[in-house]
This record gives sequence, C-alpha cells and structure tokens, in this order.
Amino acid sequence: MSAHREPPGPGVVPFDPELATVLASLSQEAKEPVTPENLAARQARDAATRPRPSVEKLSAGGLFEVAELSVPGPPGGPDVTLVSARPTAASTGPLPLLYYLHGGGLIAGNAWSVLPRVLRDWALPLGLAVVSVEYRLAPGARYPEPLEDCYAGLAWAVAHADELGVDPDHVVIGGKSAGGGLAAALALLTRDRGGPRPLGQLLLCPMLDDRAATFSSRHLSVPGALDRTSGATSWRAYLGDLHGTADVPPYAAPARATDLSGLPPAYVDVGSAEMFRDECVAYANALWQAGGRAELHVWPGAYHGFDTVAPQAALSRAALAARTDWLRRLLARPGR
Repeated sequence: MSAHREPPGPGVVPFDPELATVLASLSQEAKEPVTPENLAARQARDAATRPRPSVEKLSAGGLFEVAELSVPGPPGGPDVTLVSARPTAASTGPLPLLYYLHGGGLIAGNAWSVLPRVLRDWALPLGLAVVSVEYRLAPGARYPEPLEDCYAGLAWAVAHADELGVDPDHVVIGGKSAGGGLAAALALLTRDRGGPRPLGQLLLCPMLDDRAATFSSRHLSVPGALDRTSGATSWRAYLGDLHGTADVPPYAAPARATDLSGLPPAYVDVGSAEMFRDECVAYANALWQAGGRAELHVWPGAYHGFDTVAPQAALSRAALAARTDWLRRLLARPGR
C-alpha cells in the first residue's frame, strides 16, 4: 500500500518533482530571507561570491569578442559600464542585439555573471550580439536611477550601432526577475520619451508589482527561490517611501501601467508555483487587451528562477527551448 500523502493547502501549487528535489538540497543559508537588517551583509556577500568573469574568460577561448565599455550615464549620473560581446565567427555585417539586464532583486547581481549562459544559449546559436548593463543597485541608488542607467546605455548602444556592429532596428531588450521588470519599464519609458524602439521584450519571471496583493504573492512564498520578506525588502530598497503608495509610477513598477499600447512584442514566462505568477499573467493579458502581442508561458510546478537553480531539469530545458524559439521567430527576416 502506498504511503498516504497530505494534499497541498488551498491554492498551493505542488512543485515539479525534479525541481523540488533540487530546492530541498539548498542550504539553510540560501533559504534565509533578505531583510532590511541583513541587507547590507547580504549585498557584501553577493559582491564577494558572485562570479565576475574577466573579458578573457568571457571570450571562451576566442569564441566571442568581448569588450567592457564606459558610456555616458543619465544627466547628473555617473558613466554606465556595458559589457559587449559577439560571436567571433558571426557575420561581419550588423548583428541583432540582445540588450540584457541582470536579475538580483534590484539589490544584487552584476553584468558579468549572467553572460556565460546568455552567450552560450543565445548569442552563439542565434548569431546575436549581447550588451549586458551594470546598472546601479538599491538602496544606494533608488528609482529612477537604475532605470535611467539602463535607458542611457540603450540610447548609447543604438546611437553607436555601427561601432558595435549591430542592427539598430533589431534590438531586443530582456532580463530575468528584477532585470525583466527593468526591461518592461524600459519599454514603457522609451515609448513615452520617443527613444529607441526595441523589436521585442524578453521578460523572464519579471518583477512587476510592488504591491504584493495578488493571490500568488500572498500564498506562494518559497524560501530559497523567492519569499515575501525578501520581495518586500527589495521593493522597499528600490522605492523608499514610495513603496506601496498610490504614487508609484509605472516606470518603477510596470504592473501599475494603465496604458500598454504601442509596446514591442513581449515574451513573458513565469512558474506556476511562484509569487510573481499572477502579476505576470495579468501583464500579458493587459498587453493583449491593449492590442499588443505577447507570448505567455506558465511553467507547471516551477518556482522563481527554477532554470537557474536546476538548469538540467527537463522543465528548464523546455523553457530554454521556448525562449530560444521566440527569439528566433522574432529576429527572422528576409536574407538573415
């Protein structure tokens, strides 16, 4: 007789079994929430331990041409560092560009650590150039400073497309988690400023809503992946006294936007067992209602960042294939 299993609580989504095994193996330290009290220590630990591969290492033995660029930042702000990379064997003509914003809850991460995977998964097979942005982190820099860093870098990259060897009409903005939220905000900002017009927006489990009022945000807190305390700490660090008020602009939290018309096609994906599920589904739906194009994937039993925690899991491989397929279709054009 099989052992009796208690059903999950109301509204609680069971994890994919393969992903659940990996999550259970994480250390207790990895599952500790980020709080206002331990934020500084956690940021110091992240800065000391997160990989920051050199240009030489990112070149992967000559597979990629890599350069670190310091470009003018927003008015009154410091210069912005961009890490630019392109496959060495790619066509000498202009390449499509993936303008990528790293994750880390707006309080952690760096432009270098995400590149090995982005280059391997997309730049090489799709013949893409990539620019990764080292935006300032909260709470040292609060809204709108990190977003303005991203805007300044995008404006520079498009204005210097010839120098970078990229096609200014084939620029995709994208990111994961906090980077996905910044990418969505950047799409809104560049639309409203009449700035560079991206071809598409790749929004991977994007961080869109500071209010944490959805069903999933209340009931799908997952220590080790994304929990309510850490989420609130990140938003509070980024927004300060604005956090949770009616005055938060859509460029700070894109779920607040009431006009999603005129935005580039979006790819939105999220796990069914994570806090961001409902806000991501609602954002894709709002894009459709505004007459826009959106492709939505909700990965069953997946928690936040599942493909980073368990990259070899079957669900992670399926997610990568779907994202790659969307990019390939988006970038397809006669003669490419």
